[in-house]
Amino acid sequence: MLRFAAIGLDHRHIYHMVAELIAAGAQCAGYCPETSDPRVLDGFRERFPTLQPVARERLLEDPTIDIICSAAIPRDRAGIAIRAMSNGKDVMVDKPGVTTSQQLAEVTECVARTGRIFSICFSERFVVRASEIAAKLVAEGAIGEVVNTVGLGPHRLNRAIRPGWFFERAAYGGILVDIASHQIDQFLFYTGAGDAEIVAASTANHALPEIPDFADFGEILLRSDSATGYIRVDWFTPDSLPSWGDGRLTLLGTKGFIELRKYLDIAGRPGTDHVFVSNHAGTRHIDASREPLTYFGRFLVDVRERTGTAASQAHVFAVTRLSLEAEAMASRSREPQPR
Repeated sequence: MLRFAAIGLDHRHIYHMVAELIAAGAQCAGYCPETSDPRVLDGFRERFPTLQPVARERLLEDPTIDIICSAAIPRDRAGIAIRAMSNGKDVMVDKPGVTTSQQLAEVTECVARTGRIFSICFSERFVVRASEIAAKLVAEGAIGEVVNTVGLGPHRLNRAIRPGWFFERAAYGGILVDIASHQIDQFLFYTGAGDAEIVAASTANHALPEIPDFADFGEILLRSDSATGYIRVDWFTPDSLPSWGDGRLTLLGTKGFIELRKYLDIAGRPGTDHVFVSNHAGTRHIDASREPLTYFGRFLVDVRERTGTAASQAHVFAVTRLSLEAEAMASRSREPQPR
């Protein structure tokens, strides 16, 4: 049985990473209790009361541990991953996996040198059951060739409970590096593109003039040899919405389209994971809420067999590079205005 440990309990995404690895058949050997947000640690202990805290160095140096998973402060994830890979372990990190081009170069070198796996858990695809159904439909040719995607990633700010680093661009990498990496991942995956070009990108701070370094809105236009995509991300989800964000993905094909309403069908059907398909055969709704997730099980297979079925290393690096390029070239469309 593969064994893993959790290092970097700074973001709540660590909960589903640990839970899904356990559900896929891995054994958790412990976790490092160091955190920048005690509330995340409290939530972790509540969800996993039988897991034991272990010093970080012991986890990194333990030869019986195969995998390190991490949802540390984004600027720290690359360093943790490099330490883990240099100690013979494969790595699964929360997005964004890196926050600078220098970090990407260092991680890329470490992967080449050690032969270890550096995987990023793009949760808006890997932990969304509707995404699994969409992947099957695209593979079956239900909408023909995918020629355009529109990915929307709205989020609730929850400002009162966010740690200080959340608003520091150097810590989280910028809104396009952080959130929009999800939508870049989806563009490449569903269009089958190995790479793409950032055509245009912009960010803005519309609502937080007292935090000028923060961006609460971002957008990207990108294209590959055969498809184009538009991405919009923001921190404007109202408290009244029964989800942290009305995440959507539309896949336009040459024979129809698919729309994913990932977290709610607004003012419509209850629950999550709604898929709408329209093609020459008709229009229908699919309840994807019971569709199995595949990323975590495939990741464990990759660790055992040294393959790349969960997400190829080239794909992970392409998504990361494109998000960094988008952030670097983004024009600031609106500066915060004092109230």
